[in-house]
Amino acid sequence: MSNTPQRRAIVTGGSGDLGGAICRRLAADGTHVVVHANGNPARAEAVRDDIIANGGSAQAVAFDVADGNATRAALDALLEEGPVQIVVNNAGIHDDAPMAGMREEQWKRVIDVSLHGFFHVTQPLLLPMARTRWGRIVSISSVAGVLGNRGQTNYAAAKAALHGATKSLAREMASRGITANVVAPGVIAGEMAQHAFPPEQIKQMVPAGRAGTPDEIAALVAFLCGRDAGYINGQVIGIDGGMS
Repeated sequence: MSNTPQRRAIVTGGSGDLGGAICRRLAADGTHVVVHANGNPARAEAVRDDIIANGGSAQAVAFDVADGNATRAALDALLEEGPVQIVVNNAGIHDDAPMAGMREEQWKRVIDVSLHGFFHVTQPLLLPMARTRWGRIVSISSVAGVLGNRGQTNYAAAKAALHGATKSLAREMASRGITANVVAPGVIAGEMAQHAFPPEQIKQMVPAGRAGTPDEIAALVAFLCGRDAGYINGQVIGIDGGMS
């Protein structure tokens, strides 16, 4: 083992199916993980407890990423203990409707969480990260942000915006040893997919003929957050069984 201090990661939306898998994988790789939740702190605490029970290091936090002041206050408290060098922007919500029938608040809330949340969480962590000359920023998008999807103009707009923001951020931070990339999953097994897609539909939509698993996404995220991925920067990487 080296004498370098343990790296710290924050995973927004870390209490859900995908976020929890990412948290557990990063912790298994030796990272201290800050598990974030918004409305259900008990779920973040359960992921934290599971990580600790398995010999990992974690803590739980709760705040609304769409609220800039609340996010800044929570991050300031984390930064008192030192820099956060790994940021996984996984928080996001669906509120689907055809655009012709979409309410303004549906449009704005989805973009507030996915896009404004990306800014609120990532921006305060950049300068402390840059001073360490090492960092990893991974934002979770969706195949909908690459291909579009009926009923998801708000969600696709928010996710596609992350692609442009990430490519720009990669150019700004690369000289400091910081990478910024996007992972764009397709249909992933879990609560959301079960309700949205019956198995026959998945077979038709996905060339691989199945849904992906949260652990498959977590493995890619963990690689991008690791030592060996330092020359992968500004990329949107699909993990969708061939959909895109």
